[in-house]
Amino acid sequence: MMTKILLTCILTFITLSSTLAQHRASWMEQDRFGMFIHWGLYTAAEGMWKGEKLRYLNNYAEWIRYRNRISKDEYGQLAKRFVWDEINPEEWVIQAKKAGMKYIIMTTKHHDGVAIWDTKIGTYSISKLAGVDRDIIKELAEACRKHNMKLGFYYSHWIDWEHPYAWDHNQELTGRVTDAQFDTYWQDKVIPQLKELLTNYGDISIMWFDMWIPYEKSIIKRKQLEQVVQLIRELQPNCLINSRLGLPTDAKYVDFETLGDNVFGTTYRAHPWETPGTIAHSWGYNGQEKEWKSSSQIFESLISNVSLNGGLTLNIGPRANGQIPYESINRLNEIGRWLDQNGESIYGAKGLPMRANNFDWGYLTYKPNEQQPQVYAHIFNWPLDNCLRITGINNKPQKIYYKNKSTKTELTFDHQGSILHVNLPKESANDIVSNIVIEYNEVLAIDDKIVPESTYGGFALNSNNLLQKEDNTIIAYDGKRPSYFLASGAPLLWDVYFPKKGIYHIDISAHNPTHKNVAVEITIGENTIKALLQPNGKVVAEPNENNYTEEFVDTNVGYLKIDEIGKKPVTIKVIDNQPLWINRIWITR
Repeated sequence: MMTKILLTCILTFITLSSTLAQHRASWMEQDRFGMFIHWGLYTAAEGMWKGEKLRYLNNYAEWIRYRNRISKDEYGQLAKRFVWDEINPEEWVIQAKKAGMKYIIMTTKHHDGVAIWDTKIGTYSISKLAGVDRDIIKELAEACRKHNMKLGFYYSHWIDWEHPYAWDHNQELTGRVTDAQFDTYWQDKVIPQLKELLTNYGDISIMWFDMWIPYEKSIIKRKQLEQVVQLIRELQPNCLINSRLGLPTDAKYVDFETLGDNVFGTTYRAHPWETPGTIAHSWGYNGQEKEWKSSSQIFESLISNVSLNGGLTLNIGPRANGQIPYESINRLNEIGRWLDQNGESIYGAKGLPMRANNFDWGYLTYKPNEQQPQVYAHIFNWPLDNCLRITGINNKPQKIYYKNKSTKTELTFDHQGSILHVNLPKESANDIVSNIVIEYNEVLAIDDKIVPESTYGGFALNSNNLLQKEDNTIIAYDGKRPSYFLASGAPLLWDVYFPKKGIYHIDISAHNPTHKNVAVEITIGENTIKALLQPNGKVVAEPNENNYTEEFVDTNVGYLKIDEIGKKPVTIKVIDNQPLWINRIWITR
């Protein structure tokens, strides 16, 4: 009996913990879009030190002290460059609201170890180094409360170039710090500073940590990370913790997953997740910056993530006078104007459980309203034949329309099985990404296995939508050879919905590495066609550079007649187990 009672208590605790974690993170799945701010002592260097640019390939401006081997004392002198009478954190908050952002994550201590707030733990803070009576974090927190903006803190817990016992990557060579010494840094600086941040600035929505490897591969011990979690749960019970704390995403320790820097989703994730991304290359301000992302790239980063149930935290790097670069403002305002008109397709939207990059024209997001589910088609490439082809939703829409400012224009459509054709107007609704709203009156039935129809019609059967992958090596695009899979032995399978009867032509793009013809059989339903693919060798990738790669030849292998509309299996089998590199099979009427 005692065992059963104990087990029941444990299960109840796990359920309550999971429910609480889901409740904590629910706002993040609603908001989807936030601002990251990298601003610190490194900002004043502007990516240059004594006339020299940042060293090494990964030239993030906030790494300048480490990469350019700057002493602590000289680095501290950068605080004198700040123009304090011009710095106004409220302007950052106002700009975030104009961009349609719902939360801000501010760097409070980056790897350089400099506190941006008026810390009482030591003297290494930006205000003390500058000799000013300012607490930028306090001012930012007040501005966030004033403008109803959620506030989160970035804190570098693993790396700290100021403290003698913290981790510094050069210790891979020197090996100076012991576990005991690192714990001294942890207890004397990390824990007390986190207590300050969690108690002195009101409600904190996120604690964002920045260790990009599992804790087992670092000097940090699990008990130290659990100490941080316990501290946050006690002082800020509703505060979210990201996976870069060093622990895996779960209900107890980590509330949401953070992907790599500028790494975007490749698969649907059921739990909350985000990409930390940059408008340019560097995170901190870099006066030499030349790699600004276009508005179209940023739109795609946000929308593609939401289509896979994720979000985007987009970074700005203000200057040492607080000014946000014009290039950032221009892009943020463009995003904000679009979200004013189309925000319902992002805020509170989820992704449909389909493959990533399923459509060649854009992305789908989804709101599972009980009475009226809505799907939003985000069109980056407006079809010139004015037909939007969507595959994978078996339900017939109730209504389809697009919005242009305050007007709604209803669109006609054709629906057959999992194939939907929407008749578009000649002109797109937006210069960058247009939004089509598709309304239903029932719970959606999704076919996540079906091959999507391409723009202008036709079906590309490739490694992305191949159903049987276990026995086939998938080779991704490497800059020369296209993506392909090694085919031999058992037949390979796809599902295709044929919306019309008639003759369908079949092409194969493949490389035959043998010295003889390779026989293949392609079967659609109960009909089979046989073909021979000739051997082929290399192709010149770039002239006059001795730059060659395997040639993939597009071969028309014939046609098959489809007598019935509907979903049919499509297989290809290589005869006699001969090796064949298949890029795709193309089926079109």
